[in-house]
Amino acid sequence: MEIALLGEEVLRRQAQAVEDFSAPDLPGFISRLKQTMLAAGGIGIAAPQVFDPRAIMIIASRANARYPDAPDMAPVVMINPKIISHSPETEKDWEGCLSVPKLRGLVPRYKSITFCYQDEQGAEQRVSWQGFLARIFQHEYDHLTGKVWLDRVESMADVIAEDVYFSRLKANL
Repeated sequence: MEIALLGEEVLRRQAQAVEDFSAPDLPGFISRLKQTMLAAGGIGIAAPQVFDPRAIMIIASRANARYPDAPDMAPVVMINPKIISHSPETEKDWEGCLSVPKLRGLVPRYKSITFCYQDEQGAEQRVSWQGFLARIFQHEYDHLTGKVWLDRVESMADVIAEDVYFSRLKANL
């Protein structure tokens, strides 16, 4: 699947709720979305990033070349997610995006969040995450609301080339 890049209109639109969980294309789409994310080295992806308007996202944190310190978890498919509550505290950390290649930014995000979503069968789930996983959720959720991480940086001084980011990362090891 082709990944939409910054400037594509689909990245600025509100995603549409999934109503029909028995739609014949849904399982295949989710499988292809997951494969696209993994092939690109992502730890999360949202349907609008592959030109699909549905409110579907996948989070699959794992250590890889783009995120060497990411915690490992099995992929979680989230359909029609909604934030229920969040911590008052935020923290800044580095983010990248498959739709914004070759850049990283220091993005403020809530430290913890509680959210609900529907799984692939349409069953309601409720989860609370903190730290890095909460960050990934908020990043992917933004894609469902027509935002990208660049909309959240406080200053362009918080945006750097990905090569510089990785150089700094290696220097700190």
